[in-house]
Amino acid sequence: MKKIKELTEQDIDRIIEMAWEDRTPFDAIKNQFGISEGETIELMRRNMKRSSFKMWRARVQGRATKHAQKSPDDMIVFRSRMQRGIALNKISKK
Repeated sequence: MKKIKELTEQDIDRIIEMAWEDRTPFDAIKNQFGISEGETIELMRRNMKRSSFKMWRARVQGRATKHAQKSPDDMIVFRSRMQRGIALNKISKK
């Protein structure tokens, strides 16, 4: 498993972007970057203002779409339109 300290600044920016997206589950972040939900939360805590982190955490807590197993059955796509060109590689194609 990849540790937070080994991530590049570009990786951290992408993880934060994915975590902010409501329909991107933590499982997708784990598959792409190798960090768990807890590590993602810790990364968010370290890289965001306290008020922004609290707002994000309150919004994400218990949200079904952030957990693949709790997501509705009809939710097939977990990527936003901005991610259209991104598969499981770590480089944005913008």
